[in-house]
Amino acid sequence: MIKKDERNSIIEICPIRNVVARFGNKWALLLILTLDEKGPLRFNQLGKQIPDISTKVLANTLHILESDGLISRTVFAEVPVRVEYALTATGKSLVPIIHELTRWALENMNSILKQRKVPETETAKDVRHVTRQGKPNSLPGPASR
Repeated sequence: MIKKDERNSIIEICPIRNVVARFGNKWALLLILTLDEKGPLRFNQLGKQIPDISTKVLANTLHILESDGLISRTVFAEVPVRVEYALTATGKSLVPIIHELTRWALENMNSILKQRKVPETETAKDVRHVTRQGKPNSLPGPASR
């Protein structure tokens, strides 16, 4: 739900925020990559390919990806009804970007994990903050004691 003060603002119309928010979770990325690798799959087949995903989350994520045009849902007139999910051309165009993001994450993961272990006080050392009045305000540290 959009907050009242965010309507018609840059927050609401920002293309990055709107697009990435829809497919940027781990399940959506995994579904896109799975459909790219395996081709069209049925709901239960997708669930078996990603065993950690719940049925509810799978259904919701597929619905979001379909409503954004990243996947297609084809219903076959058979008994029992057969439904398959596949990547659209738009969804396929996203795959190289996901692969590039994955490559970047693999290259930088050790550095990121190492940085997370550094205490916050060390990472904030010598950082100057600006108060609401616009005046610089130094963080208390060894030099200011």
